[in-house]
Amino acid sequence: MQTDHQLLWNKCLAVIKDNVPEAAFNTWFRPIIPLSYDDRKFTIQVPSQFFYEYLEEKYVNVLKLTLYRVIGQGTILNYRVMVDKSTGGTVDYPAEEGSVAVKKVAPQGANKAPNPFVQTAPQDLDPQLNPKYSFDNYFEGTSNKLVRTAGEAVAQNPGKTTFNPLFIFGPSGVGKTHLCHAIGTRIREVHPSKKVLYVSSHLFRVQFTDAIRKNTINDFLNFYQNIDVLILDDIQEMIGLDKTQNTFFHIFNHLHQLGKQLILTSDKAPVDLQGMEERLITRLKWGLTAELCRPDLDLRKKILKNKINHDGIVIPDEVFNFIATNVTENVRDLEGILVSLMANAVINNKEIDLPLTKRVVSQAVRLEKKQLSVQTIQETVCKFFNLELSAIQTRSRKREVVQARQITMFLSKKYTDSSFAHIGKIVGKKDHATVLHACKTIKDQIETCKTFRSTVEQIEVQLKN
Repeated sequence: MQTDHQLLWNKCLAVIKDNVPEAAFNTWFRPIIPLSYDDRKFTIQVPSQFFYEYLEEKYVNVLKLTLYRVIGQGTILNYRVMVDKSTGGTVDYPAEEGSVAVKKVAPQGANKAPNPFVQTAPQDLDPQLNPKYSFDNYFEGTSNKLVRTAGEAVAQNPGKTTFNPLFIFGPSGVGKTHLCHAIGTRIREVHPSKKVLYVSSHLFRVQFTDAIRKNTINDFLNFYQNIDVLILDDIQEMIGLDKTQNTFFHIFNHLHQLGKQLILTSDKAPVDLQGMEERLITRLKWGLTAELCRPDLDLRKKILKNKINHDGIVIPDEVFNFIATNVTENVRDLEGILVSLMANAVINNKEIDLPLTKRVVSQAVRLEKKQLSVQTIQETVCKFFNLELSAIQTRSRKREVVQARQITMFLSKKYTDSSFAHIGKIVGKKDHATVLHACKTIKDQIETCKTFRSTVEQIEVQLKN
């Protein structure tokens, strides 16, 4: 016969199942064991410290709302974490304050949301920064050395370096947002009197639209024009939004003229932001424009080691090296693989070994691309264009030879961990600047010429066969 707390938890599970994906439900909620419900405190047992931390980070709001809906106001969530399976040792953790299921009741007469753009003292302004993203865990590699160095300089002297604005661009998951939070957090430590604000372009647009609708545009402008350090993430989301761009243009001018610091991120370089006002693009290029590339092998190993130590995971060296070698695109993939491995190990009560790792990794990345070498790519490209291998080693400026040489360089950078200098040394004894130029040229042609893109894709197919 089920106890009261078991019945309550079953009702909670029914609600949760309707609000999270099935895979997440099976991984993170089915293993939970309800232990007790006493004096408004609901205690659940979870299999590990990692499991508890993941629930608190990713699903605390789901748990909070479910407890309120099923049990009622004031219910407190408590975790009991298994720390030693052999002895049955456990430790209790109260949920963080945000997971207490209390319904906030507005005072009488409060029939509208307060104006978010009131002027506040620096210590009262919520900077919207995540303190877990710091310079301490933002590791340096060849792919991010310039950006990290510039970020630290800005953090020490915001608005007083030539890096204003600091424009950081690169693909998703390479650490742009982490770096922004690290800079903002460091500025608040070094300069506590500075008003620092991190905001996504999406939220900026929503606030701007809401200000127009409520006729509070002056409050909106006054708020942003009084910020000392404005960190705007994903500015490419303003593309096509002329009024939003125009408003941000004036805010940018105002802050810059007063020597305030601007930090912006994008998935594209300023020159590639088609649909953005030219006068705004010009200003985005006033300071330092720096690219964040895919993390190199050494950097991936540093990130992995830190994540493993933080989560208390024990994995064999062969597993560590396999992940570092094959998961190359971005930091999020690295962290996601570790989460998946940990979940599989916890749920299935299995050790993390190489077969499990290969299965998990194969679901997220293409393993075959890391088996390639610059030499193999060079041979495949020459064969595709019916050229002698020696042709691209010469100084020939014939169109077909130059194109084959540049494609080889582009694919070598995409599919190997080789540096620009190493690729150049193998492909025609060129310097790193030549390889960098080749990669940009091929990337631009892929984006603008359908026929050329098809050619490169055909070569990639041959590389993977």
